[in-house]
Amino acid sequence: MPDTPVSSSGAALSRDGFSEDQLSRRRRVAEGFGADPARYDRTRPSYPEALLHRIVGARTGLDVLDVGCGTGIVARQFQAAGCTVLGVEPDPRMAGFARERGLTVEESTFEDWKPAGRSFDAVVAGQTWHWLDPAAGAVKAAQALRPGGQLSVFWNAEVPPPELLRSFGEIYRRVVPDSLVARQWTATTLDGYAMLSGRAADGMRQAGVFDAPQEWRLQWERLYTRQEWLDQLPTHGDLGQHSRERVAQVQDGIGAVIDAIGGSFTMGYTTVAVNAALTPA
Repeated sequence: MPDTPVSSSGAALSRDGFSEDQLSRRRRVAEGFGADPARYDRTRPSYPEALLHRIVGARTGLDVLDVGCGTGIVARQFQAAGCTVLGVEPDPRMAGFARERGLTVEESTFEDWKPAGRSFDAVVAGQTWHWLDPAAGAVKAAQALRPGGQLSVFWNAEVPPPELLRSFGEIYRRVVPDSLVARQWTATTLDGYAMLSGRAADGMRQAGVFDAPQEWRLQWERLYTRQEWLDQLPTHGDLGQHSRERVAQVQDGIGAVIDAIGGSFTMGYTTVAVNAALTPA
């Protein structure tokens, strides 16, 4: 879950809307995801098939560029839909994991990546577009797209049952009170992702080369066992940056909450997406 792009302290904001402290924390969080790529790949949810259908439709053989492909969660879904996928990933640990699973990945930030004469039917970004300047990212995507190609960026926003939002939040605030993840569990993340999708849409408009962006919201659910949820926790926000003892305390507390409700629960999700087609020249 990404940081919400606001400054609660009144600190000076960068041109991307983040204070220097927020940018530093965001970099640490991003680097932390690669510490255990197997866990990240094993526990992070994929995206609803309805989203891929909106992007790909009935077409097969599309060339797709996956920005910030990580371990390949998004890329494998597009491969399964009949697409050829090239991933761009700055973290060598994540990129290596994706390659081991048969994906083609180039190690680079998207800002520094070169199309080198290649073009794509779609540029996609799952859970990553907020790491980029949205307008500059849209311009870069346009350089890699074929006429009529699509830029599609999307996020999974957790929408927990109110009682779990409250109970889990209390544990985070008690054990890691100054953490990003404690702030995130004070309210549903949907509003934060809506802000990110709005910035993405604005960036596409500012690029001046896309048709009017469309914003989609797809609701779905996933059942988690106690162990499945606890296994995912270190990949949330900055929790993985804390000591093993603190992480274990959070897991023990949240595990007890899940035990008290029968050992499993249903997490609601809303996939927030923004899609725009490159305007024909």
